[in-house]
Amino acid sequence: MSNKAFDIETKSFEIIDKEIGLHSYNESEWNIVRRVIHATADFDFAGNNLIIFHKNAIESAFQAIKNKCSIITDVDMVLSAINKKSLNNLGLRSICNISNLELVEEARKSNKTRSQMAMRYAATEMNGGIIVIGNAPTALYETLDMIKEGVTKPALIVGIPVGFVSAPESKNELTRMEVPFITNIGRKGGSPAAASIINAIMLLYQDKCH
Repeated sequence: MSNKAFDIETKSFEIIDKEIGLHSYNESEWNIVRRVIHATADFDFAGNNLIIFHKNAIESAFQAIKNKCSIITDVDMVLSAINKKSLNNLGLRSICNISNLELVEEARKSNKTRSQMAMRYAATEMNGGIIVIGNAPTALYETLDMIKEGVTKPALIVGIPVGFVSAPESKNELTRMEVPFITNIGRKGGSPAAASIINAIMLLYQDKCH
């Protein structure tokens, strides 16, 4: 990062800290939430659309990274926004199957959306991996179904799909699962928010564990 970019980021974080003031997050959680606000310019992620952390979310993510996990995303936009330098430094692999032409026909035959089938295609990589969902509630629902079926067992789900249909409900269901998760309340979410969460986790790991 150039000095100018670093200065802008630092100043942005100072503004966010000042405007939010007191909050209930611990240091690691706040580093993640602050990056979401920085990526979206939306202070609601620390307010009405509060980001929620499972008690083991960060610990489980760190262990997965240590184990050289795969990171699976629901859409190419999330995949593209993941920090490639961090991925390379940590030796991690990122995967998105949504553009796989083979799954289009499979989705039709199975009466599933492409997002659902993309999750099914990544079942093996999900084991011990980190799943990052920013757009498709159907992808989150499918992932939760796969966990219930015993098909896969991820280390962490970042489930922050955006939208008016099924997004809040899918996130509510995620909070009732035993799997470690990071999610938020309500309709807001999206690719920038989802990618900023995994980027923040990777930076935290590099700072604390390297």
